[in-house]
Order: sequence, then structure tokens, then C-alpha cells
Amino acid sequence: MPPVSRDAERTRAELLAVATEVFAEEGYSGARVDDIAERTRTTKRMIYYYFGGKEQLYLAVLENAYQGIREAERAIDVDHTDPVAAIRQLAELTFDHHVTHDAFIRLVAIENIHRGEFIRRIDSLRTLAQPAKTLLDEILERGRDTGAFRADVDAIDVHLVISAYCVFQIANQYTFGYLFDVSFTDPDRRRHLRSLIGDVVVGWLTNTPR
Repeated sequence: MPPVSRDAERTRAELLAVATEVFAEEGYSGARVDDIAERTRTTKRMIYYYFGGKEQLYLAVLENAYQGIREAERAIDVDHTDPVAAIRQLAELTFDHHVTHDAFIRLVAIENIHRGEFIRRIDSLRTLAQPAKTLLDEILERGRDTGAFRADVDAIDVHLVISAYCVFQIANQYTFGYLFDVSFTDPDRRRHLRSLIGDVVVGWLTNTPR
């Protein structure tokens, strides 16, 4: 790759990283392109050159944030992993990603405050989300074929349970932590919570329905 292209990619990636933090901290309405320019030691003009404007930058931030979790999921080798181990791995991987990418959770919360106004403008996200469902479909199908998994649970059910649990750890850590005097950043508790979501999903899927 020519040096100019590498520099352009590096600059764009840096702008996205900083913009992610600013939008996650301030929301769409509160974020200022001037602040992003100052943090990256560049200019508003340069940001507009790469992204076109504040809205386009925000859309790029959202798309990039969702790409991160999808890329992490590709690490699971479904074809060569026992389905019970694979579903646990997916649950724990999701937990790890959300814990280490709290800006992603804040962005999702902000977007829901806006009732999905901006995410609806990113057509590619529906396509981007499809591999997540496909991955779960494959794991569940293999689990059913071996008799390990119950047959009355679909991929969306599992995705919802895992996401709800993992998002809660970040989105409600301050309110829940204060009310019940627990720390979600304590390493021992975090290891316990990580293991717990794996236990919950595996126990649910391997339990025979009444």
C-alpha cells in the first residue's frame, strides 16, 4: 500500500477513535466537531474532508462500533468446536467485548434515546448483523443435531439474552453498583459475571423444556 494511502487510513482511524469517545461522552447533540479536531490535533476542515460533516462522522462512528463486535465473533471456529463450548465461547466473548468497549454501549444507549433515528440511515448494518444470526443458527443447529440443545429456542432468543446481560454490566454499572454496593470493575466479580453468562446460556439451552 502506498505511503499516502497508509497515512490516510491512519488519519481516518484516529479521527474515528476520538469521535467515538466524544459522541459516547456527549451524545450527538452535545458533541462538537471542534472538540474532535482539537483532540486529534487536526482541523474541522480535515474532518469534513474525510467524512463530509458531523452527521456523516456520527454515522461512520456507529457503523465502525458495530463492526467491532461482528469482527470479534468471527474468532469462533464453529465447524471445529463442540456446540456447547461454542455457545459458551460466544457468550463470554460478547461479555469481554462489551466490558472493553464501553463507548459502544453508550453509543447504543444514545441511539435508542433518539429512537434509532441515525442507525436507520446505515443500510449496511442490517447486512453486517446477519453473520451474527448466521453464527448462532449454525451453533444451535449443530447442538440440536447432537441432541445437546433444546429445539424451541432460536438465534434471536439467544442473542437477546446474551446482549441484555452484557449490556447491563456497562449501562447500569453505576446505578446498580451504588444501590447494591457492588463493583463491576472488581476483577474477581468480573470473572464471576463472565462465567455466569456462559452458565446461564448453556444451562438454558441444554435444559429439556417442560
